[in-house]
Amino acid sequence: MPCLTVIVASTRPGRVGRRIGDWFTAVATAHDAFDDVRLVDLAEVGLPFHDEPHHPSEGRYLHPHTRRWSATVDAGDAFVFVMPEYNYGFSAPLKNAIDHLYTEWQYKPVGFVSYGMTSGGLRAVQMIKQVVTTLKMMPANEAVAVFLREALDAAGELLPDPARDAAAEVMLDEVARLAAALAPLRVPA
Repeated sequence: MPCLTVIVASTRPGRVGRRIGDWFTAVATAHDAFDDVRLVDLAEVGLPFHDEPHHPSEGRYLHPHTRRWSATVDAGDAFVFVMPEYNYGFSAPLKNAIDHLYTEWQYKPVGFVSYGMTSGGLRAVQMIKQVVTTLKMMPANEAVAVFLREALDAAGELLPDPARDAAAEVMLDEVARLAAALAPLRVPA
């Protein structure tokens, strides 16, 4: 079974993204479609603004942080981005993390757990799809949108939501199907 890497895309202090990432990782682990579910928090990865002198498609990484990030992404067979919407778009740390690499992303599915106040992050998801398809990733159509005004209690904790759990299950089913279908494309020719 494939390895699923869940990437928390917000690095802002006081963010809710890690709580949503922890919730989703627990759902994905219980789902049983993936042999290994890994949570990667971009705030902990701490990638600097893209600082490699060579184009990512060359795979010639000079910095240890890029080599570590390359190994993390290369090990994943499928991804889920837990991503906020900032000003109708995706976060700069997520774009930076994507842009550090190239071949490591190719022919892998990606699902989205988005969050925001008004749109639940759906506008950011539409924007990031243009980026990931350029990397030959396959976005899952099914997604999870978390509307923060309804999803958080007074203390800022994520409230239980059976509909959100069900949406996550459907998305995980699709990401798993895509991971299996795309696996032969990742075998070197």
